[in-house]
Parts: sequence; structure tokens; C-alpha cells
Amino acid sequence: MRQRSMLIPTLREIPAEAEAASHKLMIRGGFIRPLAAGIYTYLPIGWRVLRKIEHIIREEMDRAGAQELLMPAMQPAELWKQSERYGVYGPELIRLHDRNQREFALGPTHEEVVTALIRDTVSSYRSLPMTVYQIQTKFRDERRPRFGLLRGREFMMKDAYSFAIDWESLDSTYQSMYETYHRIFTRCGLHFRAVEADAGSIGGEGETHEFMALSDIGEDTVVACPSCGYAANLEKAVALQQKQESASPSSNVLCEKFATPGIKTIEQLVHALGIKAEAIIKTLVYIADGQPIAIAIRGDHEVNELKMMHWLRAESLELADEQTIQQAVGGPAGFIGPIGLPIKLLVDHSAAQITAGTAGANTTDYHVRNVVPGRDFSIEHVGDFRNVKEGESCPQCSDRLKFYRGIEVGHVFKLGTKYSDKLKAETADAAGQQTKLIMGCYGIGVSRLLSAIVEQYHDEQGIRWPASVAPFQVHLIPVSIQDETQIHLAETLYQKLINLGIEVLMDDREERPGVKFKDADLIGIPIRLVIGKKSNEGIVEYKSRTSSESVEMTVAEAIEHILKPFAHE
Repeated sequence: MRQRSMLIPTLREIPAEAEAASHKLMIRGGFIRPLAAGIYTYLPIGWRVLRKIEHIIREEMDRAGAQELLMPAMQPAELWKQSERYGVYGPELIRLHDRNQREFALGPTHEEVVTALIRDTVSSYRSLPMTVYQIQTKFRDERRPRFGLLRGREFMMKDAYSFAIDWESLDSTYQSMYETYHRIFTRCGLHFRAVEADAGSIGGEGETHEFMALSDIGEDTVVACPSCGYAANLEKAVALQQKQESASPSSNVLCEKFATPGIKTIEQLVHALGIKAEAIIKTLVYIADGQPIAIAIRGDHEVNELKMMHWLRAESLELADEQTIQQAVGGPAGFIGPIGLPIKLLVDHSAAQITAGTAGANTTDYHVRNVVPGRDFSIEHVGDFRNVKEGESCPQCSDRLKFYRGIEVGHVFKLGTKYSDKLKAETADAAGQQTKLIMGCYGIGVSRLLSAIVEQYHDEQGIRWPASVAPFQVHLIPVSIQDETQIHLAETLYQKLINLGIEVLMDDREERPGVKFKDADLIGIPIRLVIGKKSNEGIVEYKSRTSSESVEMTVAEAIEHILKPFAHE
């Protein structure tokens, strides 16, 4: 391709609305342009990268035996109501009506559609197991679109769905997809971890893993062990339970209520009383599916609301406001404690082990000391309801857990019969009996991968694309298009490389050399060939985007270097 006529509108200024490095660089490099919040046009070189990612995905999915199809983006709302996700998905589901007032939704995902499809087309177990997939535009009305393609309202996604007659077949397909995802992300050049995860609104009845591209801009926290390979999303992570080491009080040391005027927070208690946060029993009140519920955790810990929701089997959970707290427990916010509460109380494992704690007294400006769980309040409902902390012990090998930031680029689920139950998707088994289909679901954020790759592959000058997904393999730059010798050599080399199957972008613009080189660094094509003042000797400058140094070579040597990675393919 010739750069003079190609739509690559590079910018020198950093876009005001861009926060993430990938967002800034892809707009400045002419890869994408915003149309509205969270909605982007892919310009030609951005589209080339996206197509290369899709090509890798298709190759690996086909290799795993999956079949590509394409399902409608506009879905009847009735399907979502049958699956009982219509209300659960919330305002992120973009709803609309046609001229006859029939209700539809723009698909954020396709579990309902594909389940109905297989239900209506597969009538025998002999066709199973089966995996189908598509690469398609999805729609989610994100409350706060941000970071460019990392969190948008319209995005490209690869979603796959497997159907089986038994759990053994699902397990086999799940493992196959798990390995397929490793190959896809490795070929894209990503540094990633597969982590145990929560199923979220997709749901399911078995294990689920997220694939996280490690990046400081990531919105997820990855908890990982450096020794044994244990890794989980913070929402799912657990630590080895350890016995509290504080001294046990005598059984006749009773609770003591004492004044703490104006002291509401854990930090204030620690400072005023000279105690450690881990000796404080923090009590919070939530509303779960419309009902108030309290939870007691250690003062130095954070509540993990997803763990609470799973234990309660609740569909919604939110912190109660001050008025609701007063009505539910008869005490003021900031001084709530676990003793004598009139509502159900969940107790985290670590809080249950505190042997002489300090807690709220359910009275304004008062706390209680020498609180003993099990003696002074019920520990009937004990569980893991907190986030792990960095440095805690790994649950598998006891080494210290480390935290990383990650961008979710893929997710695999064992759905079981969650959707086939609701949508009546079943088929005849070997005995002729009707049985519910057992499903799996496997997604990749295709457009998000663009941003994740750029987050990992950039420097101060611009993007440094991995060769597997770069928009072109070679950036050919004649310093002066007015120099006939340079142009002749450039055209000759351009044709030779194209004839060898190499993707070349030739900068034939009437621009200063400095502009061309800055744009080349910004765009990030892996190999740069500069044709300058030694063109009359057949000498070019060869430079890798990852190197600060250029090397003079003959044309033949340059071609040999370019072809070297392909020599054993």
C-alpha cells in the first residue's frame, strides 16, 4: 500500500478525552476515530490489525473443531424473558421496539439465541458434542465508557457455544477451548494469565476462567502465586485460613460498653484507642434482593460482595443508606455492631476467629470492647466473604500471594443446563429419552485485544506491534521522493517484497524526513527500511521498531533479514 493515498490521519497532539496509552496512541496513529462515547470507527490500518486478530482466532477455533456461523444482532426480548435475564442484565441491555411495537434487544451476548437455534435444529445425540462460534458486533450501554476500545458500547466479540449430552463431553470441550485460548493469545503476543473467575451475569453450574492480559491500566485485580501457579480474579480469590494469634480472654471477661464520641471509622478507632485494625469487628448492613442483611468482617478487610451474593443466592446487593440502617437495626450508621442485631448476620471466617474484639455498640458515640464471637453474637452463618490481601498465604502451597492488574480479554464458562432448562433445549439420548443439553460458553473481546496489545507494546514514541498482528510487516521510507535514484530503488524494493508475499506500506508522501520517521514510530510497523543518500550504492537502512539502532545493508541482505522469520514456516 502507498501511504500518500491511504487514510492514516496521524495526530501530534494527545486527544483530550483519552486516558489510557492505547486510547491515545490508536487515535494519534490513525487506527480509530470516535463517533460517540464508546463508539468507534476502525480506520484502514486499525481494521487490518483487527482482521489479523480475527484470522488467528478463526484458525485456532477451526483447528479445535468449532463451526463458524453468524447470528442476528437484534434479538427478540421474549427470549431474554424466557431465560430470566431480561431484568437481571439491567440498563446495559439496549432495548428497542419495531414499528409494530414488538420489543427487541441489541445483543450483548448470544446464549439465548444460540440455545433456541440448537433446540430447533438438533434432534439427536448423534450430532453432539457440537461447538459453534461467531465474530460479531455486540452492544452494551455502559454507564461509563472509558479507555477507548477497552470499555465501549459497541465492540467486536468472538463468542462460542458448546452443546453436549453429558458432563464428560462438556469437560472435554472446556479443556479444548481453554487450550485454544492459550494458543490464540500466545500467537497475538500477549503476556497473560488464566485465572479462576466469577461467572457474573452469564451464570453457569461449573468452573469458569478469565484470561487476563497483564497491564497497569487493567480494571481487574489478578491474585497469583509465584510458586504453584494458583491464579484467580480478586472476586474469586481465597487465601489460606490462619488461626488468629491474639490472646484469648478469660471467659468471665465480659463486654464493656465505652464512649467514643465522633469516632466512626476504622482509622479513627485505631488512632484513638491504640489498637490494630485486625482486632476490630466491622459490621456493615446491605440490602440483598430487597431484604436487609448484616455482615461482620475484620477491620483491616474489605467485603467481597460477589462472595456474599453467591452465599445468599441473591440477584442484587447494595450497601444500605443511613435511613435504611436505622430502620433495619435500630442503630446509627458508623456505630453498628454484631451484638443483638434483629436481622441475619453473616460472619467472615477471620472475624469469627477474633478472640477479644472491639465493635460498634449500636448506639450513637459508643463502642464495645472484649467482644467474643460465638459468645456475644451468633456465628451460625460463617463463610468466606472478604477480599484476600496481598502477601497472604496461597491456599495451595502457602507461598505469598501477589497482586497484578489485568485486562480481561477472554472468558470460558461451564453453563450446564442454565439456559437449556429455561428455553426447553433438549434432545433424545442413546436410550431414546429426552435430556437437557449441557452447555459451555467461550468469549473473546476481539476489539479489546487491540487495546490490550498496545498497552503491552508501546514506548514514548508510539506503538510497537508484534509481527503476528501488525498492520504491515515493512514500512518502506524513501527520504526524498524528489530524488529519482531513491524513488527508483524504493519502487524496485516495493515490488520485490510484494512479490515475495510481504505486506509493505511505502511512505511516498511529500513530507520532511522527520515527519515520516515520527509517523513510522507512532504507527509501529515492526521493520523500517529507509532509502536515503546511499541509494545509488544499493544500500538501505534496516531498523527494527524495538531497536534504537539502524543497520546499513544491501537490498539483498535486507530482504534476507525480512524473510528470515518465515524460513521455517
